[in-house]
Amino acid sequence: MPFPYLIVALLACLLAGGAGAAQPDYLSFATEDEANTTEIFSKASPAVVFVTSKALRRDLFSLNVHEIPRGSGSGFVWDSNGLIVTNFHVIARAHKLTVTLQDQTEFDAEVVGVAPEKDLAVLRIENPPEDLVQLPVGDSSELTVGRKVLAIGNPFGLDTTLTTGVISALGREIRAPGNRTIRGVIQTDAAINPGNSGGPLLNSLGQLVGVNTAIYSPSGASAGIGFAIPVNTVKEVVPQLISYGRILRPIMGLELASDRWIRRYRLEGLPVVRVSPGLPADQAGIRGAYRNTRGEVVLGDIVVAINGEPVRSNDDYLSILEKHQPGDSVTVTLRHGNVTREISVTLTESQ
Repeated sequence: MPFPYLIVALLACLLAGGAGAAQPDYLSFATEDEANTTEIFSKASPAVVFVTSKALRRDLFSLNVHEIPRGSGSGFVWDSNGLIVTNFHVIARAHKLTVTLQDQTEFDAEVVGVAPEKDLAVLRIENPPEDLVQLPVGDSSELTVGRKVLAIGNPFGLDTTLTTGVISALGREIRAPGNRTIRGVIQTDAAINPGNSGGPLLNSLGQLVGVNTAIYSPSGASAGIGFAIPVNTVKEVVPQLISYGRILRPIMGLELASDRWIRRYRLEGLPVVRVSPGLPADQAGIRGAYRNTRGEVVLGDIVVAINGEPVRSNDDYLSILEKHQPGDSVTVTLRHGNVTREISVTLTESQ
């Protein structure tokens, strides 16, 4: 066989793949990274859903009440019982919720539990299909800056969109609805746009490592800085929302002054307005505000620190308590006038 024909025959054999066994499409890509990205997307995208919320609005002329679209976002399947995890701000103030799966089937959804302080919510779809796909859950404590991450969601209503990037920073803080601080947040440069909220952030193993929740951008679109709630927070909060409909945090039994009042009078610490009778703070001897014989309000104890951590706002106070369990004892630093004292308080379950 002439030499040129031999080369052509060899090339034909190579292109035919030898034994001719069918190979997955993603193996034909040029790089391992492309193959990894495509494989993760193909496996994870069926677990990502489109969440649509509707609100009621009264027509100004006819006075009839109509359902109107209020917003949309993303979510993902938590378990085979039809539980869906998304952001609280995606479903806040909604009258009706609809969840659309990747195959475009729609389901009415009900709210199982919400945690505005963590910007998380759990929904349940009615009559879920038996073939729901769940995401493997990772460990956000193992994340490091520079690791690859993938975000899947429905930005601008465009279903099942993939963006990729790296972890840009860890331990960030963002504001949740209700002005609470979410700590330990993941920062990523994977493009996150309006509609991505509530969707999963995945690592290169296809594991869930975060829930996309916010962007930092003057224009409102992706500018390379997105944030995700770490999956370890999700693993702690979601079971409580499923069981109780809210986060259960330990309490002392204190009613504290508002942050606005504290700023107005330039106080350091949180003044105690009222102590609930019979609860730990009352048993420990903490005193609330009271009226003197002339009817003037006199400040009682002011909470300055808990276990040595300064308390400057209600957010500080609640964040410290969230680190503990009912039955734990904490050391509370109090100031009354010019006197500072420390007392031990055993926390109890919220009522």
